[in-house]
Amino acid sequence: MSDPRQHIMPVYRPPEEVFVKGEGPYLFTEDGARYLDFIAGIAVNALGHAHPAMVAALQEQAGKLWHTSNMFRVRAGEELADKICRDTFADRVFFTNSGTEAIECALKTARKYHWANGNQERIDIITFTGAFHGRSLGAINAGGNPKYLEGFGPPLPGFVHLEWGDMDAFEEAVSRPTAAAILIEPVQGEGGVRALPDEQLKRMRELCDEHGVLMILDEVQCGMGRTGKLFAYQWVDGVEPDILCSAKGIGGGFPFGACLTTEACGEHMQPGSHGSTYGGNPLAMAVGNVVWDIISDEKFLAEVRRVSGSLAQSLKGIADSHPDKVEEVTGRGLLTGLKMKADPKSLQGLCRDRNLLTGVAGANVLRLAPPLNITDAHVREATGIIDEAITAWEPA
Repeated sequence: MSDPRQHIMPVYRPPEEVFVKGEGPYLFTEDGARYLDFIAGIAVNALGHAHPAMVAALQEQAGKLWHTSNMFRVRAGEELADKICRDTFADRVFFTNSGTEAIECALKTARKYHWANGNQERIDIITFTGAFHGRSLGAINAGGNPKYLEGFGPPLPGFVHLEWGDMDAFEEAVSRPTAAAILIEPVQGEGGVRALPDEQLKRMRELCDEHGVLMILDEVQCGMGRTGKLFAYQWVDGVEPDILCSAKGIGGGFPFGACLTTEACGEHMQPGSHGSTYGGNPLAMAVGNVVWDIISDEKFLAEVRRVSGSLAQSLKGIADSHPDKVEEVTGRGLLTGLKMKADPKSLQGLCRDRNLLTGVAGANVLRLAPPLNITDAHVREATGIIDEAITAWEPA
């Protein structure tokens, strides 16, 4: 028989394992092998697999109504938008199907804001090396990674790329009359699981205010409780974005995202300026309300902070035990990892051979983004496997 994989566009290189069932932080293959999932669909399955409350909400909604489009009101979407605005800086929400679409909405909203205020020359979006904002043409041009741009035509105008952490370059760029917004991840995922220092984020906010430039935060990966706060910006007193992009964990495994804005930004996105056929559909909104109610609870977030502290302590112990192979612990909360002294791709394979699923990221990082409701026992299981795998690892 022919291999059915030949009909899949070959933009991924998945391993041989085929998972058919999930339960909590575990995945199961066709032959019943159990794997501890510490990458969670790349920070997506925030409440693990097959969470009972999410399953119940989806099953109930599936028996009622799947889709109407945004020609009509979706009551659950209105309820979720109200909760989001209650718990964050936002006054307006646009629901999308993905993080990339949330980024596209944010870019359009920022430029429309300046256009509506008579500053048509303000189109430049300032971004930073190591960023990942999605795979659409707009998103890859925002990210600026040459590898992702190759083969897709000339770079689009209106994007300014700066070195991560170069505040002198940022101060100059944000003062230009063409500057519209900055777009930054408080904790970079793909770029090496590195957290922006709080003082830098605060200084960026001050400079944006000084020069009339909007702040867009990409919290697609680091938001929804992953750092121990509902959103990562909430760690820094005095910092609120003008626009924020959320996805991944906000659906807990069901695909949807959201673009959050202040009233000043969102008021200019009037009928005809943007849209989405599936965005905010009844299925996504039913699940989204359950996920939001669980993750936004302060007791839940406090437990995330406690468990992430245990994980960080264990990872630090591993780093201290393998100074010849590990450089440092990276990230924040449950978006973390180990920066290795060589490419960790083969180390990821050794972890998988021992039934632990991890990720990798730029700058030689073994990336961890487990479900937010893991326990200390799961931390011990995962870090024990990582320690064993590093011991056996022979870097190329």
